[in-house]
Amino acid sequence: MIEIKNLSKSYDKKKDVLIDLTATIADATVFGLVGINGAGKSTLLRLIAGVMRGDRGQVCVDGEDVYENERAKKQIFFLPDDPYYTSNVTAEGLADLYRATYDFDNTAFFAYLEKFSLDSKAPIRNFSKGMKRQVFVALALAVKPKYLLLDEAFDGLDPLARLVLKKALVELVESKGSTIIISSHSLRELEDICDSYGILDMGSITSSGDLGNDLQKVYKFQVAFDREMTPEQLGVEYMSAEKTGRVIRFIIKGDKEEILAKIKALNPLFVEEIDVDFEELFIGEVQARGYLK
Repeated sequence: MIEIKNLSKSYDKKKDVLIDLTATIADATVFGLVGINGAGKSTLLRLIAGVMRGDRGQVCVDGEDVYENERAKKQIFFLPDDPYYTSNVTAEGLADLYRATYDFDNTAFFAYLEKFSLDSKAPIRNFSKGMKRQVFVALALAVKPKYLLLDEAFDGLDPLARLVLKKALVELVESKGSTIIISSHSLRELEDICDSYGILDMGSITSSGDLGNDLQKVYKFQVAFDREMTPEQLGVEYMSAEKTGRVIRFIIKGDKEEILAKIKALNPLFVEEIDVDFEELFIGEVQARGYLK
């Protein structure tokens, strides 16, 4: 289990990145960490990995503070958005490096390189961005860590590589009981595999929970009128809304029957409910907090 307790971090006196952040991430789960650019997602992942130390608070892995704790860190694999590698290193060379630190599955590593059609002996500097990402994904999956931290996991991956990664992550949770934290802007990809999530904003987790359950508590409606109406005239506290002609679409939390009763009292031409996905849930949350106005 990962426990984050009153964690704060700033890079200078002018900006606090994380402020008294407290969260618990259960074992054997895929946790989607989302937020706007600059929210502090990469910083939080580095702190969980023990790469950096918070100004206050702590991060505990299985009850132990992770910073400068070799035993705890051996259970963690952190794949940053832009991983470092030396100019002449090959995929095989990187495997040698990680083999010295982790219990490394050589068979799995080369099997993933084959799936991605990558040359294990070619210098990585000659690879495209997506190919480089595939090498490090193969390394992460070959380590099979108890805790896998992925920063922008799907960035640069083609559709086939994304499918391979998603399938492998699910198998890792099912076979090893691993906990996976993924920071990504590809919310539709996260929805496919995440069972829990957290929205990071203003230095703390502002919304979190079981993704499937929370999606069932949010509704999206499309309403048409025979007259001009604004979202404000609907008389409901929506999370976000948009207007096209005389049609209004809005996302809202609350009692579904109460919401419908209020809308139908306005005598609309029709009311239609639309399925809500993770991306719309996120956009609704950030718009409700004053963004994207």
